[in-house]
Amino acid sequence: MKFILPTAVFGVLLLYAAGAIPPDGVGGSMVIGLALLAAAPAVGIHEAWTMRRSVAGWIFNIIVSLAGALFLAPVGGMIMALFLSPFMDGAGSIAAAGGLMMLVALAGMMVITLLGAWGSIWIVNRWR
Repeated sequence: MKFILPTAVFGVLLLYAAGAIPPDGVGGSMVIGLALLAAAPAVGIHEAWTMRRSVAGWIFNIIVSLAGALFLAPVGGMIMALFLSPFMDGAGSIAAAGGLMMLVALAGMMVITLLGAWGSIWIVNRWR
């Protein structure tokens, strides 16, 4: 997990720096959502690899990590919007504010989403 999180945060920030996340329209939200959900299976794969799970365990871990990410990704967006709203200086959205606000929001959403994936696997492992 100590390598997955910084790599995923760096990846989403690189997408933003490269201009792959447009600030207007639906395309930006779609790219952010895809980046968040693409990073979540890495948590499940890492846990399955380190715990030497069977093939069924690998599939189950990937499904559980995606479920946890799907649960917390919208919550992460709301938390970051509430946290950053006092600092937006009249901009209508975080994407319109751009710059440092968008970078902090993207990094925070990735952290919260991966914590959801990791937390769901942790809960399931308590039942195994």
